[in-house]
Amino acid sequence: MSYVVVLPHALGTAATELAGLGAAVSGANAAAAAQTTQVLAAAADEVSAAIAALFSAHGHSYQALSAQAASFQAQFVRALAAGADAYGAAEAAGASPLQSVLDVVNAPVQVLTGRVLIGNGVNGDRFDTYTGIVHDGNQSI
Repeated sequence: MSYVVVLPHALGTAATELAGLGAAVSGANAAAAAQTTQVLAAAADEVSAAIAALFSAHGHSYQALSAQAASFQAQFVRALAAGADAYGAAEAAGASPLQSVLDVVNAPVQVLTGRVLIGNGVNGDRFDTYTGIVHDGNQSI
């Protein structure tokens, strides 16, 4: 059996950061497009012209591949953000019924003792093993 632990806000943050990274890479590719696709020949001979054409062709290939990578990255960001939304909705739907059950259990105990039976564990009594005195959650030992 496998277990998956997901923090929806962490997925949302990752999607936002990944979108920013994609925008930065796309900006760098756009800035470099002219210099990489329009290489000038070093001299007026055929060899220089052929080498410049070869480098320009590689520049065009790179720009085409980077456009495909940007498209894939954008799809991935959308999928990651949708996953964060789905996990968040599932947690919200799962937490609501449990909270009402917890309120039903805690209400009578809180009326009798002034404390909830099931809570966050922070305000519980502590037993001082040295003195044998029970301290409530508001006192320090």
